[in-house]
Amino acid sequence: RRREAAAAEEEVEETPQEKKLRLAKQYLEELRQLEEEEEEGLSADLIGDRLKEDVLEQKGRLQRLVAKDVQPPDLASIRVLRGHQLPVTCLVISPDDRFIFSASKDGALIKCKWEVESGKRLCVVPGGRKGTEERHMGHASQVLCMAISSDGKYLATGDRNKLIMIWDAATCKRLHIFTGHRDAVSGLSFRKGTHQLYSASHDRCVKVWNVAENAYMETLFGHQDVITGLDSLSRECCVTAGGRDGTVRLWKIPEETQLVFSGHQGSIDCIQLINEEHMVSGADDGSLALWGLTKKKPLALARQAHGMQDAQGLEEPYWISAVAALRNSDLLATGSHSGSVKLWKCGEGFRKLEHLWDIPLVGFVNSIKFSASGDFLVAGIGQEHRLGRWWRVKEAKNSICIIPLKQKITASDPESPGSS
Repeated sequence: RRREAAAAEEEVEETPQEKKLRLAKQYLEELRQLEEEEEEGLSADLIGDRLKEDVLEQKGRLQRLVAKDVQPPDLASIRVLRGHQLPVTCLVISPDDRFIFSASKDGALIKCKWEVESGKRLCVVPGGRKGTEERHMGHASQVLCMAISSDGKYLATGDRNKLIMIWDAATCKRLHIFTGHRDAVSGLSFRKGTHQLYSASHDRCVKVWNVAENAYMETLFGHQDVITGLDSLSRECCVTAGGRDGTVRLWKIPEETQLVFSGHQGSIDCIQLINEEHMVSGADDGSLALWGLTKKKPLALARQAHGMQDAQGLEEPYWISAVAALRNSDLLATGSHSGSVKLWKCGEGFRKLEHLWDIPLVGFVNSIKFSASGDFLVAGIGQEHRLGRWWRVKEAKNSICIIPLKQKITASDPESPGSS
């Protein structure tokens, strides 16, 4: 890939205007190639639509209004996949919606094939004993986070033992181990359309890696407490949740600058981008917040989003332990240990949070993801919270739950992008 390396060198000396020009040329070249594929069924109209969608997506204005059409699932259709001995801590769905990868406190990594009839386990990488990571294929401590590249080629997993492991997603073969964090790795995200990986840790810093070249790139500092979650899309930036420092941060990688957002009262435990301009976060004070990347305070805040619990005679809110957004849409999901996953609709201009309905699920919802198509939701369930052992829900099963999402059939096409 000499050309890529040369392009990377050029980029260093480019002015912002030159970079814009180069990216525009690159984009036009990609469109030209798309046009050449017309005989394979891509019409000029489709290219025009795709171009329009890409522009809206980059501006954070592509919003599919699907929440109003989503129906509560038939509970009998929820599928439960077992395999992990200990609580499931994290999961991802492959970009083509065919595979689910999950990991757990037992250090094991499981790749399931998502088929309507079978939740076949295609690959299991068992956890090992501490210190055996070099000899043994898998993790030797609790896996806390994972990410998959947007082309489905690489899978990254991060553990309590400060390690990041890079895997070939197709074969589950381990390719590299990245070291450098000084504490548990708690968040991972691939930048969309690239093999650039962002990692966050309890050591309070964010690191940038180039997975294809097995290279470390840079470290960013700023949080005052452990980072509990991280997400990114196609821009060269990422967002993080800073636990007890009470902030959410947007890191602009090339400029090495950050924007600081505050609004939750408790520890901010989970975060996800909805589109390039909006994000959602959840905290242990039970609040759910919607943010615009240009405003320092939440655009909307739902307090006690999962209700209240009696903890040792004290009334306190159920912690929000997981959030998910169906990308570029108005549909969100939240998890806790309140006995249900909740679905939410983002109101006009992301200034309102409207609770749609609950899906009963027993246990700690430690991770939750929408499929790219929006046809199903996957929840990683544990008897304990992914980060600790404060409570135990004995009747919960450490499992993966696949929840089909049905849509109302409407006369208009629900896929049509509406701008917010």
